[in-house]
Amino acid sequence: MELEPKQALLDEGSRYANRRTFAIISHPDAGKTTMTEKLLLFGGAIREAGAVKGRKARRHATSDWMEIEKQRGISVTSTVLQFDYMGCRLNLLDTPGHEDFSEDTYRTLAAADSAVMLIDAAKGVEPQTIKLFEVCRMRGIPIFTFINKLDRHGKDPFELMEEIERVLGIRSCPVTWPIGMGPDFQGIYHRMEGRFERFTSRTEEMTSVQVPDLNDPALAEVLGEALWQKLKDDIELLDVAGDPFDADLVRQGKLTPMYFGSAIANFGVASFLESFIQLAPAPGPRETNAGVVRPDDPVFTGFVFKIQANMNPAHRDRVAFVRICSGKFARGMTVTHVRTGKRLALTQPQQFFGQERETVDEAYAGDIIGIHDPGLFRIGDTLAERGTLEFPPLPSFSPEHFARVSVPNAMKYKQFHKGIAELSEEGAVQVFRQANRTEDLILGAVGQLQFDVFVYRMKHEYGVDVEMIRLPYQFARWLASDEPVEHLQFDRYATLVVRDRDGRTVLLFQTEFAMQWLLDKNPNVRLHKTSFELDAAQERSGE
Repeated sequence: MELEPKQALLDEGSRYANRRTFAIISHPDAGKTTMTEKLLLFGGAIREAGAVKGRKARRHATSDWMEIEKQRGISVTSTVLQFDYMGCRLNLLDTPGHEDFSEDTYRTLAAADSAVMLIDAAKGVEPQTIKLFEVCRMRGIPIFTFINKLDRHGKDPFELMEEIERVLGIRSCPVTWPIGMGPDFQGIYHRMEGRFERFTSRTEEMTSVQVPDLNDPALAEVLGEALWQKLKDDIELLDVAGDPFDADLVRQGKLTPMYFGSAIANFGVASFLESFIQLAPAPGPRETNAGVVRPDDPVFTGFVFKIQANMNPAHRDRVAFVRICSGKFARGMTVTHVRTGKRLALTQPQQFFGQERETVDEAYAGDIIGIHDPGLFRIGDTLAERGTLEFPPLPSFSPEHFARVSVPNAMKYKQFHKGIAELSEEGAVQVFRQANRTEDLILGAVGQLQFDVFVYRMKHEYGVDVEMIRLPYQFARWLASDEPVEHLQFDRYATLVVRDRDGRTVLLFQTEFAMQWLLDKNPNVRLHKTSFELDAAQERSGE
């Protein structure tokens, strides 16, 4: 198989065809943020990549713009990074790796056309990678695998291939292949280009030579007899017993192209990026309630997949991130906010590079733009130049951690409620009110660390110190019942009745036993894990 000629990507006839919108997914500490910055480095978007270092270091990753991210050395929110390379506009969605922020990652994946799965060569496929991979599988998006940290000791490449197939259920086709590992790491061999790329120290210039014949004794002089023989044996085994490259299977998410390298050492990343651009899909069609929308349709459509408050602390602004799905966006155009039916003039659209932004005059399908949010937008909202079509709702998740929140300083009451409203609309936390005590606020989160980030942001972005009391509940279920909740039988010591922001009744349970007891005592009751499940069930039943 040969890659398509690079010149084909430079065709200006169809702007959307030159877009690549992708997310990077991985388990924490697999090197995702470092990989992100090295892609930017090779793409010419930054002069020097700021590696995430220890607590004593002052530097931080370009993609980690929030202050708490810089302090902890982790990503807690998705970031949009846009740059041009090889005639393509790349929209890179850097997502949190920590499982406590999975909800933000899942929503962001809905805006991506493909994903790069980063795997630590020593650790292999880890739990969070499995969860994120399943989301990609559900959406059927192509997945490209980069095995990282080859300059350290790790698992045998064939063992990693077998693990990917056994654990994730997807076949792999190595595009590049490592020669040695750890102290013996000599570089990578490009199977499809017949090229050897030699690994050197970070201060040396990388060397790359064509290898028309692996049996050439000159290669043995460079690699040494043992590594030369192993390379020949490995490539022969891959050619005979490995999966052949199939572009259709890649597009269907059934075969993952596989690459090897070391992001921290700047090795293998540029080669991966060039190959990725050749193989990754351009924006494709998307389903709506009115049929399929195609990227070359002339009518502008898009959906909000993320809302971020206070990206610019000086202005305390709110930005809604919109994935463009069809048509051409032009600055100043008027669109319909489909959920409310309001017509909006988008006069100050912006494109992003982490926290930095610039006004954009036009954008096309696949691009991500930011628009000022006056408090109107919700995650999943559709924007359309005309018509009333809507994209499917983005996934929501049932919180597993709960806490009662209050403000000790009555003078901060207004700021407190503003922060609660904005951070909940952003998806940072879910807010519930106790059914018989409307002023009693309860927060729900998918991960415990979300509470820490909430407290930090309330203090530093809204100037409010909050008090939080953790609650013993573990499950939230949206209630569907033909009779009022007051008439239901349930354990009132292990169950709390609350309402979500739209007034739906939600039950918080301490144990699965309490949940099952309610279902056993009330046969006509139906419990749903999310509000989306409840709404969909009611729509099907005509309620």
